[in-house]
Amino acid sequence: MAEKPTRLPDEIEVVYPPEHWERLGLLRKRALEIVRALHAMNLDPVVHGSVARGDVDAKSDVDIILLRPVFSHIVELALNLGGFKFFSRRITQATPGHTPKAHIYLDPEERASVTFPLMNFRRLEIEFYKFGGMVGLKELEDGTRVPGCTKRLTLIQPTKEGHIESPVKGREKEVAKIIGVSVDIVRQRVLVLSRRDEVGRTGVFVNLLMDDDETFEEALRRLMETKPALRRRFIRS
Repeated sequence: MAEKPTRLPDEIEVVYPPEHWERLGLLRKRALEIVRALHAMNLDPVVHGSVARGDVDAKSDVDIILLRPVFSHIVELALNLGGFKFFSRRITQATPGHTPKAHIYLDPEERASVTFPLMNFRRLEIEFYKFGGMVGLKELEDGTRVPGCTKRLTLIQPTKEGHIESPVKGREKEVAKIIGVSVDIVRQRVLVLSRRDEVGRTGVFVNLLMDDDETFEEALRRLMETKPALRRRFIRS
């Protein structure tokens, strides 16, 4: 079930118990291993979401993203040389207007993944990841956590003991300044997530589980033959 936006009265301070710090440490260690493997091939990955912010829980995933298109064989070679196995590979596209993305899952439960765009991201798509909190290699090595927003529309601001959380809705300009994104992406996420709270989650335009012997580029060309909207998105990129 999707998380619903939270209506907070004001600010809430959360102090992490020892087991929370232990879980966060394990997740960031896993993320650092993946990021270092990709860096070894001159790629520039980032980690986004709760692992970047610090407010992890038992359901938190390790989500690694490359913000620019790259040949898939380079990503796969970097992960292979880093000792990682591929359990599944998938192409998704949220709507016809969104950028199609490649996903490589590094465990059977799909809890650790590397994602990269198959076309150029638009500005708001890049800001989407920063909206949720985003760190790179240096921040992972230094133990740095960053502010970002959850799917419940709460702003997470890390502290030495844990974090402070506060509502996003009605504070879009302030939140944008704290995170370092445009107010456009904050307003968009408020609209999308509030609507999801009312009508529920809808399906995605493309969700293709890849064959083992097919490259992402081959699969994308095959998809464009059957989906004119995807082909138009490619032409506009």
